[in-house]
Amino acid sequence: MDSAAPTTVLTAKELGLLPEEFDKICAVLGRTPNFTELSVYSVMWSEHCSYKNSITWLKTLPKEGPHMLAKAGEENAGLVDIGEGLACAFKIESHNHPSAVEPYQGAATGVGGINRDIFTMGARPIAQLNSLRFGDPTSDRTKWLVKGVVRGIGNYGNSFGIPTVGGEVYFDKCYEQNPLVNAFSAGIVEVGGQISAKAQGVGNAVYIVGSSTGRDGIHGAAFASKDLSEDSANDIPSVQVGDPFQEKLLLEATMELAKIGAVQGMQDMGAAGITCSTSEMSAGGGVGMDIDLDKVPTRQEGMEPWEILLSESQERMLVVVAQGREKEVEAIFDKWDIHCEPIGVVTEGPYVRYFWKGEKLAEIPAESLVLGGGAPVYQRETREPAYYKAYQAFDMDEVICPEDLLSVAHALVKLPNIASKRWVYEQYDSMVGTKNRSTNEASDAAVVNIKGSKRAIAMTVDCNSRYVHADPEVGTMIAVAENARNIVCSGGIPSAITNCLNFGNPYNPEVYWQFVGAIKGMSAACEKFATPVTGGNVSFYNQTQMGDRIEPIFPTPTIAMIGLVEDTKLVTTIPFKAKGDLIYMLGMSRDDISSSQYLVHCHGVEASPAPFFSLEEEFTTLEQLKVLIRKGVVASAHDVSEGGLFIALLESAMQANMGFDITSDVEIRPDAFLFGESQSRIVVSVNPDNDEAFIDHMMLNDIEFALLGHVTKGSIRIDDQDWGKVSDFEKGYLNSLAEILEG
Repeated sequence: MDSAAPTTVLTAKELGLLPEEFDKICAVLGRTPNFTELSVYSVMWSEHCSYKNSITWLKTLPKEGPHMLAKAGEENAGLVDIGEGLACAFKIESHNHPSAVEPYQGAATGVGGINRDIFTMGARPIAQLNSLRFGDPTSDRTKWLVKGVVRGIGNYGNSFGIPTVGGEVYFDKCYEQNPLVNAFSAGIVEVGGQISAKAQGVGNAVYIVGSSTGRDGIHGAAFASKDLSEDSANDIPSVQVGDPFQEKLLLEATMELAKIGAVQGMQDMGAAGITCSTSEMSAGGGVGMDIDLDKVPTRQEGMEPWEILLSESQERMLVVVAQGREKEVEAIFDKWDIHCEPIGVVTEGPYVRYFWKGEKLAEIPAESLVLGGGAPVYQRETREPAYYKAYQAFDMDEVICPEDLLSVAHALVKLPNIASKRWVYEQYDSMVGTKNRSTNEASDAAVVNIKGSKRAIAMTVDCNSRYVHADPEVGTMIAVAENARNIVCSGGIPSAITNCLNFGNPYNPEVYWQFVGAIKGMSAACEKFATPVTGGNVSFYNQTQMGDRIEPIFPTPTIAMIGLVEDTKLVTTIPFKAKGDLIYMLGMSRDDISSSQYLVHCHGVEASPAPFFSLEEEFTTLEQLKVLIRKGVVASAHDVSEGGLFIALLESAMQANMGFDITSDVEIRPDAFLFGESQSRIVVSVNPDNDEAFIDHMMLNDIEFALLGHVTKGSIRIDDQDWGKVSDFEKGYLNSLAEILEG
């Protein structure tokens, strides 16, 4: 067996393995691994691939549900039944570290990778979302990152032909050096027509399909499993390069392939490339593989076998083909002018073996490499951060309520986290490449009609990381709840979630405390809303070493949720519908300005707890809103989130070219009433003809609600004071982010 270099504990350490992990590898193999084998273990046991510091807690998340068709982690993406013989495959993943050093390709390949996860299941992608986090938008670095990331997402998605229908963009100084780029994709497949990622059938041929293999992306999994530093720019070769046009061909070939039933397993080559797909598919199917690396098409001369194994070149997949069906499969890929090369065979197992020109380079039990198998599992130390108690000690009475709230409102609408993100989304094509269409008016969630059906899928992505930083457990419950609220406000019924868990270094006890709290909060909320976790992604090491300082991000457990709109007639949108309609608020106003954009940016106070949240109150309110929408008594619905009630009202009015006249609650501080961010509140408008039915329903079900006022032609009045016209706020709301980023 080849030993390309002498292997020692020092070599293992240089590859990112711990001394005890090196000892474990020796015990598994019954010998000292050679360099190729050690390289394989180093990527498969990296944090990015093995989840070794998170899997213990991930296993506690709720994963069972009546619509689940694939358990979390079993396949390339989550899969839920949406009725009428159809299923939705969906997933979210991070591409943070690559985007920090090369934003365009980092973001573009994140989009490409998440879409491959969907169509390797035999599902045709229909929509994309993204969650983006950046630092100070006035800094040159942030402007460079934002422009690169947005162009990367837009150019790849638009060229690939899948619409980007929604998402979120968030700015905070904690993301200055370490941006977050989380990409989501959803696709549709017939129930029973999905393709498994588990290899089957001893003697079946193993093919590599798609692009040629190059040196781009080598050690990308390891790169994503360490802190960023001032030297990270030197790791740019670890960033992959994407080709959306090649991916489009690969998609169409895969869709054709899925119809003929010749595939016995298929997986995208993402992190760790051939290494990951061969070992995971083998372990999942309880088989082995013999792989001839010299048969892999390469695009660079003189590539070493270990480079071919670890390359993360994009637009590649591993396909297991049933014996006797090889020519059919090859003909499909020939038609689309895509590489389709047999590189191995499925064996009895349990070993994956890699060969180079007939010489065996490595022989490893597949199960020993993978998450849920023999990969290491750790539970790290937790310690409550000192800041936590300080945040809880916040006293609102020490913050003086300004007399001029109108000036505050004008300032709020221009804040980057509140103002329109149209500078971003106008670079995405929301209608490209599909006859599935989003509704013309905006909803709190993106709503995509299912072709040939009266049904639609509502999808949303959300996380207020400031809330999570203030209280990880409560903040993560809020993240799940806001997704559910957005889907219900749009006329949908929440179905399931996927997550992207972005945290700092797990070896830091305070970071691990945040992570554990977030998992507990997610579990509680998902249980309550019956939205099981279908899978997702953990991204640790999102902190930057700057000299002797470590700068971690806010803990950011991004939640993506899908829901079902059983009839598109139920789709409910944000804009007010008619002058004279009554404006109600579901939920209760509270004296609460904690962690609000108003408190942080207008008073400069960052140390405060998460805003008020009651899981039971949220659940009860959403259950009744579902009924109200199905009874047809609600004309519009919009949740209260960043910026508070005033921003929710303003957004509902702006999109309708209307205004509002409301009366505040005299028992609540004026600034808390208008700009506080206490949760579980929804602004709805009701046609006067439906007012009695609305009130009767709310009273009968004992739900907190309040009449705020009515819709006007275009002016804003609050407590009988003239606040001007909606159009007076519109310019600042629509243009301020563009002016900052282009300034």
